[in-house]
Amino acid sequence: MISIFQAVILGLLQGFSELFPISSLGHSVILPKLLGWNIHQNDSFFLTFLVATHLATAIVLFIFFWAEWMQILRGLGRSFTQRQIKESDTYAKLGWLLVVGTIPAGIIGLLFQDSLRKLFNSAETAAAFLILNGFILLVAERLRRNRLSAANQTSARSDQHIAKLKWRQAIGIGTVQAAALFPGISRSGSSMAGSLLAGLDNEAAARFSFMLATPIIGAAAILKLPELFSSSAASLRVPALVGALCSALAAYISVRFLTKYFRTNTLTPFGLYCLAAGVLAFTYLYLK
Repeated sequence: MISIFQAVILGLLQGFSELFPISSLGHSVILPKLLGWNIHQNDSFFLTFLVATHLATAIVLFIFFWAEWMQILRGLGRSFTQRQIKESDTYAKLGWLLVVGTIPAGIIGLLFQDSLRKLFNSAETAAAFLILNGFILLVAERLRRNRLSAANQTSARSDQHIAKLKWRQAIGIGTVQAAALFPGISRSGSSMAGSLLAGLDNEAAARFSFMLATPIIGAAAILKLPELFSSSAASLRVPALVGALCSALAAYISVRFLTKYFRTNTLTPFGLYCLAAGVLAFTYLYLK
């Protein structure tokens, strides 16, 4: 099914490319084809393996933002006891924005997971979507720069900035996040692009994207991970564990880097990378 060596490579790749806006699913579909690995990527076992590596990433993100999550949970508790969400209560508002932003991707994923899974077996399709992902990142960054030049933005702390989002904007960000169900479209990239268009700066957009990843990936794991404990998946458990540990390591390094990177830098390098990698991979696979 998946060897230990393949699990290490795929785990490191997932932890890195899930947080960098370059599509972990796209790379997980394209790379095995480029390397000639005999992995049936549209089988349920491969999706279960990927969910295990994604769960490791979500756990790392939860621990990394532990202080913020504790404030969010307390804020949600206050909103229940007070029966209202005060605009001045940053973490209560942020908590419900995360809830609202998670719902669209969850619904879309449940409705279309079986049909979209067929795309996992087409590396050419993933490469084409990777090219599209590059265009999305470049356009979002260009629109953000135009918006910055047209208006003076106040410098607010990231969480306070995020909490100023409107409910419909959170729904929109959650909806575009679901585009990552297509291998080659980045979840973090699409949610960051939606956040930028909603008026957040790069740092706040990255922060919201990373926090939004935790509930949606956690929900997917609850649905899929029980398959690991079935008798038919016995040979997958060790590779899944190895892949998850490697994914956790790569995710920790990535989130530490990116939270600093997006304070002063942009999506442009990632957009250019996706364009170049997508074109090269598609050309090679098509001519092969």
